[in-house]
Amino acid sequence: MNFQDIYHYFQSPPPNYLGKEVAVCYILSILADNGDSYGSALMRHLNTEHPPYQMSDTVLYAALKFLMDEGMIQSYWNKTPGRGRPRRMLSIRPEKLDEAKRLAQLWHQYLGADDKPAIAKPR
Repeated sequence: MNFQDIYHYFQSPPPNYLGKEVAVCYILSILADNGDSYGSALMRHLNTEHPPYQMSDTVLYAALKFLMDEGMIQSYWNKTPGRGRPRRMLSIRPEKLDEAKRLAQLWHQYLGADDKPAIAKPR
């Protein structure tokens, strides 16, 4: 290692990979803010809008499975004209929207974009 290596590291830092907990909050943030989406769009949005952060396919699908198992999100198939096969779209269940927004806020706090105090877990 030399000083050039250190400068290079800070000019092009390695990506920060999201764990499942943060990925859950990220997914809910996108669905709450932008509406229904699908897996590859969630990955593309993260890569485009938050380049220092990355998420593996394994973490994405583990987070989606968790959200489905917990009844937070639901899915449906959407056939798009000009596309061969339908997409599996994801949406927040209407009755879970308030809790989803509380969890989504944790993503914004994780990014440092929100200086509000930590959100208390509901009882």
